[in-house]
Amino acid sequence: MKHPRAVLAAALSVAAALAAVPATTATATAAAKPMTQQSAYSAYSGSAEEAKANKAFFDAVMKSVAKKRAATPGAQAVTVVYSAANAPSFRTQIARSTQIWNSSVSNVKLQEGSNPDFRYYEGNDSRGSYASTDGHGRGYIFLDYRQNQIYNSTRVTAHETGHVLGLPDHYSGPCSELMSGGGPGPSCQNANPNAQERARVDYLWRNGIAAAVAAVS
Repeated sequence: MKHPRAVLAAALSVAAALAAVPATTATATAAAKPMTQQSAYSAYSGSAEEAKANKAFFDAVMKSVAKKRAATPGAQAVTVVYSAANAPSFRTQIARSTQIWNSSVSNVKLQEGSNPDFRYYEGNDSRGSYASTDGHGRGYIFLDYRQNQIYNSTRVTAHETGHVLGLPDHYSGPCSELMSGGGPGPSCQNANPNAQERARVDYLWRNGIAAAVAAVS
């Protein structure tokens, strides 16, 4: 949810390498001082680098899913598998985000399981929460403790998960727009994508997965 991402120099096809998973992952009991509203607001600026990182994340997940579908061409549903093992403090929010997205779109489903296409992590990071590629055709979502103390935590999680599904940030949007992230401020409690966001995700997964499968077949 909107802070500069770790360095990602990715080509649109797949992935760019942000070296490894977050090094600052910590336990949920770690003390975290709440950010001031001023510092929280100032982080929601957006940039071309963030937009490129979001696109690289989506491409990486799409490629990972495409490889599995190419191996089992008879499969009908497009399922994106995730792991929440490294974000135990946010299991409730992750489960709720998954429920929200699975009830909002029809061409892609999120499911927790083994051999994940992306992972959730938790900890403290001055960048806040963000989505990134791991450089190996998969990606991860990092959920920052401080940010989740200030903003609606389910909204933060669903917003970052929106990047997995191909949606960019749009901080100037209203609270009713999930991908406006922290733009509307901490008072915004909406954690659901609007009609345009739902339609965009369905379009991307209806049209993009066929091309991705063909590319790896």
